Amino acid sequence: MKGYRKYFSKKIVWFILTFIIAFLLNFALPRLMPADPVANIMNKTARGLSDASAVKAMYDNYVKEFGLDQPVIVQFFTYVKNAFRGDFGVSFTQYPRRVNDIISSAILWTIGLQFPAIIVGWILGNVLGALAAYIRKGFDKVLMPLSLFLSCVPAFGMAVILLGIFAVKLKVAPIAGGYGFDLIPNFSWAFIKSIFVHYQLPFWSIVIISIGGQAIGMRSMSIYELNADYVKYSRFLGIKDRKIVGYVFRNAMLPQVTGLALSIGTMVGGALVAEITFSYPGLGTTMLSAVTSSDYPVLSATTLIITIMVLIANFAIDIIYGFIDPRVKAAQFD
Repeated sequence: MKGYRKYFSKKIVWFILTFIIAFLLNFALPRLMPADPVANIMNKTARGLSDASAVKAMYDNYVKEFGLDQPVIVQFFTYVKNAFRGDFGVSFTQYPRRVNDIISSAILWTIGLQFPAIIVGWILGNVLGALAAYIRKGFDKVLMPLSLFLSCVPAFGMAVILLGIFAVKLKVAPIAGGYGFDLIPNFSWAFIKSIFVHYQLPFWSIVIISIGGQAIGMRSMSIYELNADYVKYSRFLGIKDRKIVGYVFRNAMLPQVTGLALSIGTMVGGALVAEITFSYPGLGTTMLSAVTSSDYPVLSATTLIITIMVLIANFAIDIIYGFIDPRVKAAQFD
């Protein structure tokens, strides 16, 4: 137990240090952008006003409202205090709408799209990779080149290919949006059906891309484990091949579990390409809009969510490894 306590203590310390550094960068980097967010607002709200003093008063009012007249250090501590209370302030570009409302309405779309796609792609990729390593011969000769091809296709490329084939050419899928533009969100069958139809292309564009990389990784790890000394020794002892293969694929899965945790942790950021290509109303599109309009509160909130998810995913997988990986267990007693 002493070894485990030392192992977990180190992980917790590194988690806290990484979180503090990430928190500082999360506040500082958006504010290093050269654009003036208040000027962007004024271009919309003060359009047509000819009174220079009124425009100046309106500009000063926005600066004070957003706290931009305060020193940076004061802004930082205000940001920290509000962030720990779960309050990210008011959006610059959608004033007076609060950031919490913007994120809560977008994050459900992102999770609903990304999480099932990541899980399905991970399962299919690992199953195909394991079969390719075990069966080899013709199956592997077909799967390996196909997996390499899919892993090399960029995410936006696959999205554009599916969009061009199924939406533009065949016209069996909608081109953009999360639901029909003529519908109002509700629990009616027409709205649910529209969501399902619009969901298909973004979902499969993510699944297909993830299958290739997962299959290659699982195949390589499985072949390595199948040629390990313990497998040869087990076969020499007459242990049934089914039991040996079970251990082989369990060991080969460890790096794949790490990849799954990281994929889940970064799924908000990974949603950016698919959501932009298909104009899907998720957090990725919200983050891009915040970048282009210098909306500090929205941008800081979205990047903070990504940071926390990545850190939690890494921390969780490190803790799980401490229990399931025999090599980590042995290291605790050295």
